[in-house]
Amino acid sequence: MSPIPVGGPALFIGTDTDYVALVRPALDPADPGVRQAAEQAGVTPEELAGPGDTWAVLYERDGDGDGFELPGVRDAEPADFAERLRAELTAASGPFTVDGGAALRLDARPADAGGYAFTAHITLPDDSGTPLTVETGPLPAAALLTDLDAFLGSLA
Repeated sequence: MSPIPVGGPALFIGTDTDYVALVRPALDPADPGVRQAAEQAGVTPEELAGPGDTWAVLYERDGDGDGFELPGVRDAEPADFAERLRAELTAASGPFTVDGGAALRLDARPADAGGYAFTAHITLPDDSGTPLTVETGPLPAAALLTDLDAFLGSLA
């Protein structure tokens, strides 16, 4: 992960070593880490920080991860994904799927008491072949619902 603090809305699903996240990074040009990185890159802190309106998918599988931008995605699309995931978690008693469009699909299955395990199917932008999959361990539904509410609140 980056040593530069990143703000902005983020929905994290998984564990420290196996996760998928939808993020809209927002860098603060006044942050000392951003200033130092900008100086090293030969740009202004404002140029490095950018507009902060580009969504990205981040993932990690067994400690190896990466991410990619989702050009043209507006806040409404990640919000819709989060709302549908929230609705499924509160209503479902069995497996379910939430389709996040061309880049992301989540398959959920009941795990231990009150929890779900997820398989994230991630389609990389430069690869039209088999999606990359990330398996999460059991996640408590109540904690994920709290995270979903915070994420949706950050978009309001």
